[in-house]
Amino acid sequence: MSWEVVIGLETHARLSTVSKMFSGAATAFGAAPNTQASAVDIALPGVLPVANRGAVERAIRFGLAVGGRIHDRSIFARKNYFYPDLPKGYQISQYEQPIVTGGTIRIGDGESEKQVRLTRAHLEEDAGKSLHEDFHGMSGIDLNRAGTPLLEIVTEPDLRSADEAVAYAKALHALVRWIGICDGNMQEGSFRCDANVSLRRPGEPLGTRCEIKNLNSFRFLERAIQYEIARQREILEDGGRIVQETRLYDPDRDQTRSMRSKEDAQDYRYFPDPDLLPLAVSASWIAEVAHDLPELPEARRARFVEQYGLTAYDAGVLIAAREISDYFDALARRLPQQAKLAANWIMGEVSARLNRDGLEFDRIPLSAERLAELLARVADGTLSGKMAREVFDAMWNGEGSAEQIIESRGLRQISDSHALEQLVAEVVAANPAQVAEYRSGREKAFNFLVGQCMKASRGKANPAQLSEILKEALAS
Repeated sequence: MSWEVVIGLETHARLSTVSKMFSGAATAFGAAPNTQASAVDIALPGVLPVANRGAVERAIRFGLAVGGRIHDRSIFARKNYFYPDLPKGYQISQYEQPIVTGGTIRIGDGESEKQVRLTRAHLEEDAGKSLHEDFHGMSGIDLNRAGTPLLEIVTEPDLRSADEAVAYAKALHALVRWIGICDGNMQEGSFRCDANVSLRRPGEPLGTRCEIKNLNSFRFLERAIQYEIARQREILEDGGRIVQETRLYDPDRDQTRSMRSKEDAQDYRYFPDPDLLPLAVSASWIAEVAHDLPELPEARRARFVEQYGLTAYDAGVLIAAREISDYFDALARRLPQQAKLAANWIMGEVSARLNRDGLEFDRIPLSAERLAELLARVADGTLSGKMAREVFDAMWNGEGSAEQIIESRGLRQISDSHALEQLVAEVVAANPAQVAEYRSGREKAFNFLVGQCMKASRGKANPAQLSEILKEALAS
């Protein structure tokens, strides 16, 4: 009998506020160690925390985006544990009454579409960071990160493979960036996942789970889950039992290893933080945040299919990031009858050039308005595909507008029927052997003749129009 894999993810999204969850200290990444840890962040005697309104607003925004329930009253609690980078000896989090419960994230497309249920999303503060390098065998503690606002997003155990887990993580990553609550920088730890993995026989109760902590890349998430599935399967099939524990993924060895025994909620001795009042969220505040929420990815996907006639696949690619989606929308509004052409260029030439130059989409040097001018000349037959790419390269390098480059380089495509007929007549007269081959049924000769015509026109002949005129000439 086969094993069923059961996975749930807990994701920590660092909220994009300029100050911390309960203090006015800065959250900027990369500051010198221990220069951004205030008295509140390390709980010196006599200080009192105050909740960051911007962080709460971002949690509301997320709840609205996933269709969750935003509670008008939630409680901050103290999660008690000892670790060197936890200066207070507790972490302020939410436990029994989080700000958001429920909601879903959609993964897949078409027949493979799946709704991943969310259990909750709650606000909490981050811990500091332990540094183990360049300290001559000792560890250093940097408390700059302590108190940084996080939104912890927890799924139900709905995922059934490493591929599904990665698809969910990517969809969530795109969403938090789309709605502007997190920059999603995984290298800086702004978006990191914990994966709870267990195995069971189909139809049986859930198995014992192991948690893999702090996975900060999609590749590491995939590899760690794949290793953990294989590890647990081998233990179970050898008659052993899984021990509930927290594990770390070692990318150098491509394996998980035990970190500590897995704590349960009672081990943390949660209790309401006596320094913080219950968090009250009014209906008017929720309405205000909803009013400012951008068009969400799924709504935009549907609109792209309906308004521009794109396939579901193309629309899905274009909503992978808000910057790409906004760029395409601006481009397609200028060329509503050529939306497919616009989509192809963004997914092809534009994306390839950005990758080559190591640029993110928000740093593209070519505006949608400028690219629309180029694609309009492709659509009306002024430029062939090859010519358009030459103009595109020049525009990318800042050499001017499409019209300026077309004029300066003499790149207008020949679409005049009389001129093309004359050119074809000359090529047919000059290549009687190939004409005879074509008329005897050898189709390859036609491609040769097309090539000769294009050569004679110095690549400027309209290919489709040329082919039709050449066929007519050869048939007469």
